[in-house]
Order: sequence, then C-alpha cells, then structure tokens
Amino acid sequence: MSNQQPDILLIYTGGTIGMVREYRSGVLRAFNFEKLLDQIPELQQLECQIHSVSLQKPIDSSNMDIPHWHEIAGLIASNYDAYDGFVVLHGSDTMSYTASALSFMLENLSKPVVLTGSQLPIGDLRTDAKENLITSVQMAALRENGRPLIQEVCLYFEFKLYRGNRTSKMNTEHFEAFDSPNYPALATSGVHLKVHREYLWKPAALKPLKLHTRLENRIGILKLFPGMNPDWVGNLLRSPGLKAVILETFGAGNAPTSPWLLQAFKEAVDSGLYLVNVTQCRGGSVLMGRYETSASLSDIPIIDGRDITTEAALAKLMYLLGEEVSHKSFKTIFETSLRGEMS
Repeated sequence: MSNQQPDILLIYTGGTIGMVREYRSGVLRAFNFEKLLDQIPELQQLECQIHSVSLQKPIDSSNMDIPHWHEIAGLIASNYDAYDGFVVLHGSDTMSYTASALSFMLENLSKPVVLTGSQLPIGDLRTDAKENLITSVQMAALRENGRPLIQEVCLYFEFKLYRGNRTSKMNTEHFEAFDSPNYPALATSGVHLKVHREYLWKPAALKPLKLHTRLENRIGILKLFPGMNPDWVGNLLRSPGLKAVILETFGAGNAPTSPWLLQAFKEAVDSGLYLVNVTQCRGGSVLMGRYETSASLSDIPIIDGRDITTEAALAKLMYLLGEEVSHKSFKTIFETSLRGEMS
C-alpha cells in the first residue's frame, strides 16, 4: 500500500465498458486492460496508482453466476492488504445482483469496492464509459484522516454513487441506467464531487476482512399476478430441495386472500420453507398488516422484507442459508439490516 498516493485495483469482469468497436466492421471486442491508459489518458491525472487484473475468462454479465462472485470476491480478499480501494468493471445487466452479493460476502469491509460499467463501449464517441470509470476511481481513492472515506460496496453510474445493495437497473437505453429508490445517493458528481457523509455505511469497529463463499442457490422468486394457477404455485412451492422463495407482492406487500393461496403459503412455511415478502414496486416498502390483504401473511408468518430490493433479498438469502443460520433465528436475522440493505 502506497504511503503517498492511494493504490487502486481495477478488476475487469467483462461487459460493454471493456469493449472497443472495430471502426470498419462495427464489431465489439474486448481490449487489453494493460493498455488502459492508452484508451483513457485522463486517468494519469488522478492522484492515485492504478493497477488492473481481469477474471480468468471475462464474461457478458448475463452469464454472471456464483463461481464468478467467488472469483471477484477472492480477488478483493487476496489483494485486500495491498490496495486502498477496488473498482469492479461489470456489465450492467446483473450489476446490482453482484453488488448485493459482494456486500454480504465481504464482511467487515473497511475499504471501497465500487462497481461500474457503461451503456456504450469505451471507444465510442458518445460513450459514458470514461466518465463512469474515471469518477469511480476517484471515489475509490477518497481518503479522510488517512483512511478510506467510503467503506462499503457501492455502484457508480451516471454522476451518482449508490449503496450497491440498494440498487436496481431501471433502464436499458438511458445513461441513467440505475436507481436506488429507497436510499439516497452516497455521492454526486458535478463540477465538484459531493459526498453525503451522513448516508455512508459506518463499520461498527475495524475488524479483519472475512470472506464468505458458501452461498445457497436453492431459492425461487414468485411474482404474484392476477389469475395465478393453483397447481403451478403449489408445484413451485413443493419443488424438491427448495429452501426459500421471494414473494414479489402487490403494493405495500399485499397478496390475494384466496384460501387456496394462503393455504399453500402456510403449508410451505410449516414444511420449513422460508417465504420473504418483497414489493413488486420499484420504490416503497412492504407494510405487512396495514391492509387486510397482507395481515393474513403476517399470521402465517412470512418474513417481512420491508424496503429491500429483490436483488438484495436474493443475495441475503443465499448468504444466510449458506451460513446455515438456525431456523429459529432466521426470520429475525433476515429482518435485521446487516449491510445497510434495508431500513
């Protein structure tokens, strides 16, 4: 770790940000990140040292899976003492899932891990890649009193730094591809970088980084909709080996009061399945018991996801199930904010 300038490790996983377009054919290809400064010479103006490493096989983020999370988290953990911050270049499609997963896998994190990407390739004339990358590195290099200012997993896109496990991809075409509907931006980039310190995650105590790699993926997502088929719902909830299901409910956590559906939920919970209530709405919170249509879910009982995103709920379930949290404690622990993922 440098005594003068922060050392930042750039981790390339794949995605549009790492592509350049062939001038004649228009075909996109990955470029050599060892020649990063050739593409973005502005990085040399930053007051930090930048080093880079790639996944063994960079991928389109649609192919992101648990083994890739292991590799990314492992690179951070194995290089943790040598660097002051980390920037992960990632395709936008599953970036919020990865940010959420890393937030749980990296316990006691006290350095910045900033995920970023772009909607256009780095070599395009109108690309958003350069600004996203430059500012992400700047954010990761911020220090205060000799310590990193940011000490959590974040996502930076189009002038805003978000808590990673609070984000969702909202748009496939606009540069403002992400939003954090239930938690304010941690920082904004304009003429000046403005960090909103009151929203930053503050570790309770400085402890050694602990890497968690046991993630359980026997989890399902059931989005409620009018006209659901009872047989299909029953078959899903009785899937062999299934351990948890995220219920994407209506509005403030509401569900149909059809006897067959409530019975299916009750039988699932009685059999040991964890059901988590998360709203389908991009913003707002589950308020179980506020309406009659959610009061019956509280009685089953179903886990209250409050204002957690589906992406973070999935990562949190994978983490808690992988840690083999006891059935007695599971509901209480899930309903407790562990990494700032819920209010």
